[in-house]
Amino acid sequence: MIYDLRHWAQRHPEQIAVQIGDTVLTYAELESQANQLARLFDALGLKRGDHVAASLTNSPFTLVMAWAAWRSGLYYTPIATTLALPDAAAIITNCRARLVVADRSVQTHVAKLPAHCAAVAHWFWHGDAVPGFRSLSEDMADQSELPRVGEAPGALMLYTSGTTGAPKGVWRPLPPADQRATPTFAADLIPLFGFDHGVRYLSTAPLYHAAPLRAALAVTAAGGCVIGMRKFDAAEALQLLATQHITHSQWVPAMFQRLLQLPESARRDFRSPLHRVALHAAAPCPPQVKRAMIDWWGPILVEYYSGSEGVGLTMISTQEWLTHPSSVGRTVKGVPHVLDEEFRELAPGCTGRIYFSGVTPFEYFGDPNKTADRTSPQGYQTLGDIGYLDAEGYLYLTDRMDDVIISGGVNIYPQEIEAALLEMVGVADVGVIGTEDEKFGERPVAFVVAVAGCDEHALRRDLPAWCEARLGRIKAPARFEFVHQLPRSPTGKLIRRELRERLYQHQPPGAN
Repeated sequence: MIYDLRHWAQRHPEQIAVQIGDTVLTYAELESQANQLARLFDALGLKRGDHVAASLTNSPFTLVMAWAAWRSGLYYTPIATTLALPDAAAIITNCRARLVVADRSVQTHVAKLPAHCAAVAHWFWHGDAVPGFRSLSEDMADQSELPRVGEAPGALMLYTSGTTGAPKGVWRPLPPADQRATPTFAADLIPLFGFDHGVRYLSTAPLYHAAPLRAALAVTAAGGCVIGMRKFDAAEALQLLATQHITHSQWVPAMFQRLLQLPESARRDFRSPLHRVALHAAAPCPPQVKRAMIDWWGPILVEYYSGSEGVGLTMISTQEWLTHPSSVGRTVKGVPHVLDEEFRELAPGCTGRIYFSGVTPFEYFGDPNKTADRTSPQGYQTLGDIGYLDAEGYLYLTDRMDDVIISGGVNIYPQEIEAALLEMVGVADVGVIGTEDEKFGERPVAFVVAVAGCDEHALRRDLPAWCEARLGRIKAPARFEFVHQLPRSPTGKLIRRELRERLYQHQPPGAN
C-alpha cells in the first residue's frame, strides 16, 4: 500500500489530521491547502530541485509546507524559531532558498532577514504579519484546491550543527520524478513506530526538529491524528495524554524529568489507558529517570537512536532495556560498524566510533569536507558518536565527539559559543562545557578569562545580553564563571575535563 495524505483526504475527508492548540485541519483541509500552496509554487516559477524554507511557530501549517514541497518536487527546510538572526540567515543562504515563509512571533528577528539573504526571490508571512513580506494566505487563496497533474516527489532537507557549530544541511538526491510511493520522510517510520489510521499521536516538541516533523508527517501519511503542543508544558502534556485518547507519543529525556517533577497527586491520579507507545530519543536518558518512567507508565517506553543525517537507526523496547540497561538497542535501519582510529572493525565490547552502512549516503549540502569527515574509507557514515556493540548486537553510547551539549534535545556546540564570546571586548579567553540541568538535561556554562585591567563588573553585566543577541536563548550560557587561566595542553587544546572537575567541586551534579 502507498501511504499518502491524498488517500486519506479522499477516504476520510472530515477526520482531524492535525490539531495544535485551537487550530485544527481535517484531512480535506490539509490536502486542499497543500494543493493550493503547490500551485502557488508553480505560479512563482519554482522548479523541481529548488529549495524553500520556513521559520514558523508550532502550527498545522508546518505540515502544509512539507506536503506542498513534496507535491512540487522541492526541498523543504524548517528553521528553528530560536535562532539568532545570523544563524537563520546562514541556513537560508546555504540552502539557496528561493522562497521563505516566516512568522513575526518567532524569536528570530525575521523582518531583518531579507537584508542578509539577497538571493531569496519571495518573502511571505504566515501567522503574525511581517513588515515588507507578502501574505501567504492571500496568495494561496487565488489558487485551485485540486491536485495538479504529473506531480514529482520532493524531500526534506533538515539542518544540524557541525563540529564548529555552523549549520549543516543534510542532502540526498530527490526520488525519481515518476516515482509513486509512500513519501521518503514517512516510509520507514510507519512500520517502525506502528503508525496506522487509528493512531492518535502526541507531538510534544517543535516541528522544526527532524524527529517531531518526520513523525507528524508519517502519522498524516498513515491516516492517523496528530495532537501537537505549541510549547511543551508537563502538566498540559499529561492532560492531553489523558483526555485526547493518545496511543503514541514522543519525548526527550528532559521532558521525562519535568513530568516526574509534577506533584505526586497529579502523577498518582493520571490515567491514559490507550497510551501504548512512548517514543524517546535525541539525548541519553539517565537510567534512574527511565526506570522511574517505566515504574509510572509501565513497559511502553521505546527508545531509538538516530539523527538528522539518517545514516542508521536503532531501537529498544522497555523489556529489552531492562535486561540491557543503558543500551540504545539493536539496529533496525542500516548495518552498524564500530571502527578504531585506523577505520578497522572492532570486536564486540570494544569502544570506537560508530558508523552505519546499508543506507543511501547523505551529503552536507555544499560542504564536501564535512561530508568526508563523517565518511569512512569503506563508505560507512557516522553521526559522530562513540560506543560499542555487545555480543548480541546491542549498541551502547559511551561518549560524544566534539563535546556536544544536548539541551532539551537540541545540540549545542561549545566552539560556537566560545567564538561569540571571544568577539566581545574584555574577553581574553573562554571555555564552554555542559553541566547537568533538571529542566533541560544539560545547559552550557562558560569559563571566562577577562582582559587584564578591564572593567570586570561591566563585563559580567553585559555578557548575557551579548550572547543572547548572537546565539539565541537556547545556545546562550546559563552561567558564567570567571577564572584567571584556562587549563590547556602544551599544544593549546582546552582540557574540558578539568573544567568539569572544577565546576563540580563547587556544584553537585544535577544542581541548577
